[in-house]
Amino acid sequence: MMAADNQTFFVPVNFILTGIQGTEGSQVWISIPFCLMYMAALLGNSLLLFIIVTERSLHEPMYLFLSMLAAADLLLSTTTVPKMLALFWFRAGEISFAACLTQMFFNDASFLAESAILLAMAFDRYVAICHPLRYSTVLTNPVIRKIGLAVVTRSFCLNFPSIFLVMRLKFCRTNLLPHTYCDYMAIARLACDNIGANLLYGLMMAILAIGLDAVLIAVSYLLILRAVFQLSSNNARLKALSTCSSHICVILMFYTPAFFSSFAYQYGHIVPSYILNLLANFYVLIPPMFNPIIYGVTTNEILKRVINVFYLCCSRRFVLSERMMQKMS
Repeated sequence: MMAADNQTFFVPVNFILTGIQGTEGSQVWISIPFCLMYMAALLGNSLLLFIIVTERSLHEPMYLFLSMLAAADLLLSTTTVPKMLALFWFRAGEISFAACLTQMFFNDASFLAESAILLAMAFDRYVAICHPLRYSTVLTNPVIRKIGLAVVTRSFCLNFPSIFLVMRLKFCRTNLLPHTYCDYMAIARLACDNIGANLLYGLMMAILAIGLDAVLIAVSYLLILRAVFQLSSNNARLKALSTCSSHICVILMFYTPAFFSSFAYQYGHIVPSYILNLLANFYVLIPPMFNPIIYGVTTNEILKRVINVFYLCCSRRFVLSERMMQKMS
């Protein structure tokens, strides 16, 4: 500890997560949809990964990128939601400083990775529609592995400075963290120190990483639309656009709460804290839950295999129940 300006600064041993301010009396009810969304995200993304990994016919660029997205979704939600539910159900809001930094790091890293994967998927659609004859030579398995490695490397390298920016801060007032998980800007706003560098870093990440990805995705789709409208047949146009529909839905669902959350934090003194909390919870729950549903419903190859998986599971249960009845009789 050190004293300065009649304040006692300290490095917190732990933080106490307080949840969503103003909803203390209804947090148990709030936890029910959160828990259901998390279970749906776990089931959907795990099933998607299982189908893509085990089915060799799906080892194509689009599905490999989709498996990366499912893995990022699992990491994004699993990093935050279990602790969130423990807070709502058991008032277990205490988390060590080291664990808080770890949660913050992997949450932000998986978020950056998901943004980069969506960009890679946009590039995949661009090559498939604008340069179909070169598709198999451009997006080879070695290229996809390199893209995957670049996604992980970029996410970790861009996010690494956030740990040191938080560790350098001095705290003097409280260790009560008004959030459901360890969010970078929520921690920074607890400090009695100058957080200008933290605000600048958060803004730069929003613009240079998330913003740049969004701009490149938009450019990809402008080129795709130009190529589509040059097609002579209406059926060909509709078929080309239908291959992009699920990806566009996922993009909108991912970036909308992310942009609102990132820029709202820059004006935290204006935007109510419970709105910031809800926005932050939305982007760790809603995209991981809906992404596998959207791709499962709109992609025939995946939908057929999902139906087959459930059919096999039901058939095995029926056979087992019949054998049990025969033994009992």
